[in-house]
Parts: sequence; C-alpha cells; structure tokens
Amino acid sequence: MKYLFASVALLAVSACSEQAGSQLDLGTFGNATMNNHLVMTGQRDYAVALSRKFAAEVPTMVNFAFDSTVLDAEAQAILRQQADFIRQFPELRFKVFGHTDLVGSNAYNQRLGLRRAQAVVAFLTSQGVSRSRLEAVVSRGETQPLVVTEGREMRNRRTVTEVSGFVRNHPAVLNGKYAEVIFREYVESATRPPQLTTIGQDIGEIAVGG
Repeated sequence: MKYLFASVALLAVSACSEQAGSQLDLGTFGNATMNNHLVMTGQRDYAVALSRKFAAEVPTMVNFAFDSTVLDAEAQAILRQQADFIRQFPELRFKVFGHTDLVGSNAYNQRLGLRRAQAVVAFLTSQGVSRSRLEAVVSRGETQPLVVTEGREMRNRRTVTEVSGFVRNHPAVLNGKYAEVIFREYVESATRPPQLTTIGQDIGEIAVGG
C-alpha cells in the first residue's frame, strides 16, 4: 500500500512541475479541427481534385540559373500558362514554394528560395492574378532537393506552384458549390482550343547560394 501512495505522490509532483505554457506549440495546434472541417464541408476533396487537375494540365515548376532569381523566357512562358489556369478558377488560392540547390549556407539559401518565390508571385500578379489569392510565399531553401548532390543542380533551383485551398469570401465557397466549380470548367474546356505545353542575378550579398 505504501508503494501505491508513493506512486500517486510522485505523479502529483510531476503534474505540478509542468507549469501552464511550459510546452511549446509546434504549430500543429488546431490542425485536426481544420482537417475535420475541410472533410465535412467537402472542401478538401474538391481542393485535391483541382490540385491534381492543375498539375496535370499546367507545368507547376520553373527553374533558375545559379544564385539567381531571374525568370528566363522559358520560366515566363510556363508562368503565363499557370496564370491562365489560375484566372479560370477565381475560387482557388495558390501557394508558391521556393527551392535552391545545396551550394551555400542554409540561411542564405532560405532567403534565396524566398526571393525566387516572390519573383514568381510578382510575375503572376503582373498577369492579372489577384495578389490576395496567392498565399504567403514559402521558402523550402535547400531542404527538399529533387537530386541529392552537393554540386550545382538546376533541377533543384526551382519554384513549385500548388493549389492551397479556396477563397473564403467567394460565393461558390460560401454556398458549398464546389462541384459546380469543376463542372463549369469542364463545360468551358469543350469550347477552348487546345494549348501547347511548354517543356519545361540577384547576388546582392557576399555569400553565394544555389
């Protein structure tokens, strides 16, 4: 019995030692609730369907020269295709992720990836896409290479544009008419001619990244 009392006392002391707020919020608080809401309202299924449609019909990635944020002619052609798709779906929001290769420091490449994503957002905005529909620009830096190599690799120096969700104040979203979004585009696509698909230096600092 004395061992039982000792165990209870130890648990009580342990509980008291954890003060309110002592556990850091790692940014996942509320994710389960948000996911449940998206599933129950049907938003997640339609967002996934439209994300797949975007990836199937439009090149989602553009590449950059070493340590550069300049959009060359090929990148601009791809981004015009992205802008054409985005304008057809005023209900959707998009996010642009910036990446680098593994040359240079993590901190420098984080900033370089962000500048690349910002360059893409600025170009899409110049093509008539509302800035409010392009979500917070994100940099993945050198953390997600397509090709694992310490050297220069153009395939790693890229941005990726993705469907990230729906515009909250759009009537189709407020009324839950997500299926109509896809059906509307399906009907309109029958009247559009087929489009050809393009195959796809800001040094400013002493450090150099990829």
